[in-house]
Amino acid sequence: MPAWVMAAAAEEEGGFWEEAYPVLPHPGELIAGLVFLALLYLLVAKVVVPRLEKAFEERREAIQGGVEKAERAQAEANAALQQYKAQLADARGEANRLREEARQQGAAIIAEMREQAQAEAERITTSARATIEAERVQAAAQLRAEVGRLATDLASRIVGESLQEPARQSGVVDRFLAELETSEQGVTAR
Repeated sequence: MPAWVMAAAAEEEGGFWEEAYPVLPHPGELIAGLVFLALLYLLVAKVVVPRLEKAFEERREAIQGGVEKAERAQAEANAALQQYKAQLADARGEANRLREEARQQGAAIIAEMREQAQAEAERITTSARATIEAERVQAAAQLRAEVGRLATDLASRIVGESLQEPARQSGVVDRFLAELETSEQGVTAR
């Protein structure tokens, strides 16, 4: 018998499909499966997908907010760092200024102390010169008196007469010292 005749006979019996395609579901089951698939699709599209999209949007906003917050914190940290650097530079400048002022004050104090020491040295030198001059004058007076006494004693012995009178003694001493000074000046000039 030809195949098409058998197919028509089997179609009438309902067994052809089952024999020719044993994997295919029954048409009633196929329709029920498609209906349930459509219902499942609608359920997922109307309920599950919006909830997932809402969760994804919240997550994205949270991440975006965290990124913005981190950017703001980074900007604040950079601003604080710049402020710290500025304050540090100001502090260094102030320290340099104070150090320079201290150096200048130290130099001024040293100069003042030098001036005071110089003035004190000059005062001491002047005082010493005055003391030396006074002692020289005193020594000269003592020497003059001693030389005068010795000269008069010597002259008395040489001349054989007494030169103990104050007026005579003073004249002889003065004349002797004047001659002595002139002879010293002549020796010094040579």
